[in-house]
Amino acid sequence: MQFDISMLVLPLIALAVAGLLIALFLPWVEAHERRQRRMALALGGDGGDGAQASSSGNLSSRRKAIEKTLRELEDRQEARKNRRQRKGLEPRLREAGLDWRPRRYWLLSAAIAAGAFAASLGFGVLIAALVGLLAGLALPHMYVSLLRRRRFAKFSAGFPDVIDVIVRGVRAGRPLADCMAVVAADSEDPIRGEFRQVVEDQSVGLPIQEAVDRLALRVPIQEVGFLAIVVAIQSRAGGSLTEALGNLSTVLRGRRQLQAKVKAMSAEAKTSAGIIGSLPVVVAALVQLTSPEYLAVLYQTNLGIMVLVACAAWMSIGVFVMRQMINFDM
Repeated sequence: MQFDISMLVLPLIALAVAGLLIALFLPWVEAHERRQRRMALALGGDGGDGAQASSSGNLSSRRKAIEKTLRELEDRQEARKNRRQRKGLEPRLREAGLDWRPRRYWLLSAAIAAGAFAASLGFGVLIAALVGLLAGLALPHMYVSLLRRRRFAKFSAGFPDVIDVIVRGVRAGRPLADCMAVVAADSEDPIRGEFRQVVEDQSVGLPIQEAVDRLALRVPIQEVGFLAIVVAIQSRAGGSLTEALGNLSTVLRGRRQLQAKVKAMSAEAKTSAGIIGSLPVVVAALVQLTSPEYLAVLYQTNLGIMVLVACAAWMSIGVFVMRQMINFDM
């Protein structure tokens, strides 16, 4: 009995249609789930205490107000995200804590490219030009990305303590603006600088929710976005600010614990990926140092250059796949 390959056509078509439908509707489902989680956070739990304290009509109207506020916040954040992506380089430099202008960045890139080109002229003009181009584009970008990640990580590490300070101040009867002024005065950078900007925005007449919304735009991490959502919902729909901020502090600390656990569990995979990704480059460099004529055919002939480019492309794809496998987004 011979196998008819046409029997696989219909199942494959059905699988492709199912995958297309999932790809189309999954973002909508995830957005709905995020909105529900944010609503639960803003209501302060599962809503049982609120149902005992108020009538079902008031709770329903508050839920509608919260849903409307969440939709407006999501639309506003999406618009600002698109606007920030169109700006490109300047927001990234500010988020990295650098006071550079884009012109300074591009001059540094040109200097690195020229230095890499001059250092690799011994491998041929074409290879030197390729190395200079890659170095000029990649090294400054990697440096800014490293500083940006470190700054955001430091901000995230101290942010739960900031929420606790705000909760204690609000419970003691102090206004939210005064609590943020305390954070701006007593915290360490980068939290102190960002909250000082929030206080300055309020001093010129900007509402507290707008000032916190600007903070979420300057520091585009999920923790600050949660704070902006809680403050905006409380200012529009009312409710217990201390309870919402207390729930937010609990959620943030739980996220930090989960991130630490995931980091510990994925440390071995990251180390293996780093060794596998760097091994061909290290071996090629050692062989070039000990026996230069052995690898000369790779960069002195057209076929060898094509092989190098193909190997670099496949290595880049492999590194990208391994990075996606061990990179957990929470």
